[in-house]
Amino acid sequence: MSEPLLAAEHLTKTYDARRVGWTGSPQTVRAVDDVSLSIEPGETLGLVGETGCGKSTLARCVARLQPLTGGTVRFDGHDISTLSGRQLRPLRRDMQVIFQDPYGSLNPRRRVGSIIGDGLAIHHAAGRAARRAQVQELMEVVGLNPEHFNRFPADFSGGQRQRIGVARALALRPKLIICDEPVSALDVSIQAQVINLLLDLQREFRLTYLFISHDLSVVRHVSTRIAVMYLGRIVETGTVEELFAAGRHPYTRALLSAVPPADPDAADSRDPVVLTGDLPSPVNPPSGCPFHPRCPRRQTDCEVTTPPLVAAFDDGPGHLTACLHPVSENDGP
Repeated sequence: MSEPLLAAEHLTKTYDARRVGWTGSPQTVRAVDDVSLSIEPGETLGLVGETGCGKSTLARCVARLQPLTGGTVRFDGHDISTLSGRQLRPLRRDMQVIFQDPYGSLNPRRRVGSIIGDGLAIHHAAGRAARRAQVQELMEVVGLNPEHFNRFPADFSGGQRQRIGVARALALRPKLIICDEPVSALDVSIQAQVINLLLDLQREFRLTYLFISHDLSVVRHVSTRIAVMYLGRIVETGTVEELFAAGRHPYTRALLSAVPPADPDAADSRDPVVLTGDLPSPVNPPSGCPFHPRCPRRQTDCEVTTPPLVAAFDDGPGHLTACLHPVSENDGP
C-alpha cells in the first residue's frame, strides 16, 4: 500500500485551565486524547461527533495551526510534529483549511481578490498581473463572478462568502483540504450547492479532504471513510457502508438513530436511541471507557478498563471499534 497522505499517531492536545478557587491546583483540559488516524490520497475522511468533542482542535493540530502536546503527525512523507513556522511554510501550500464561519474567516477590510490571492503572494507563486488572472479564474471555478474581484466580503451572501473561502483554499493547488464544518452556518439549499462544489473540485483536482461535521447525512454523502469522535477520542472508524450498516459502538448507533429518515412512516416505526446525561467534561473525564456514564450497554468492566481501538467480531482491518461490548448486527442498542 502507498503511504498515507496524512497520518497522526497517538496525538494528544491539552490546555491549562484556570484554578478552582484561591487554593485549588491548576486543571488540565484533554481536548484530544491519544488519537491515531490516517487519510489516503484522493479520499475523504469524515470526522463526526457532538459539539465539544475535539473535532476542530484535532483538525488544527494535524494542520499544525496549534502545537502538539504529544504524538506525531506525518504529512506527505514528512514528520511535521515539531517543525517551526518557517520550516512549515513550504508544506503549507499543500495543506489548506476551509473554516466554519464564512463571516468571521474573511477580513472585512480587504477586497476579495486580495484575500483569495494571499497564498499566491506569500509563496511567490505568481506576479501581480498573473495573480489577478489566477484569482479571477478561481472565482469563476467556484461559481463567483470574476468581475467582483474588487468587492468587499460584506457585498456577498453567506454562501458566496464560503465560496470565497473555497477559492482561497484552492489557490495553491493543495493536496489536502481540511473542511471544518464548511456548511453548518449555511441554509440547506446553499449547503447542497457548496457540497456539490466540493465534490466536483475533488474530482477535477484530485483533492483529499478531512471533512468535519456533526451532520451525518452530509458526511455520508461526501465521505469515503468515517471516524467517530467522543470526548477527545476516536471510538469507531470504518467505511461509510460499514458504519451505516453495522455500527459497532453504542455511541455510533445513537448518532445514527438521531438522523431523521426521508420516509415519515419509517420515522414512526423505528426506536431511537436516547442518551441520558451530558457530554462529560474533558477536565475530569470518566475512568475506563469515556462513554460508560451515558452508555445503555455499560457493564462493570467499562468503568475501569479503557477499550482499545480494534476490530470487533469478524470485521475487516479497516473497521475498528473502541468498545468492550460492541453491538452485533442482531443486537439492539
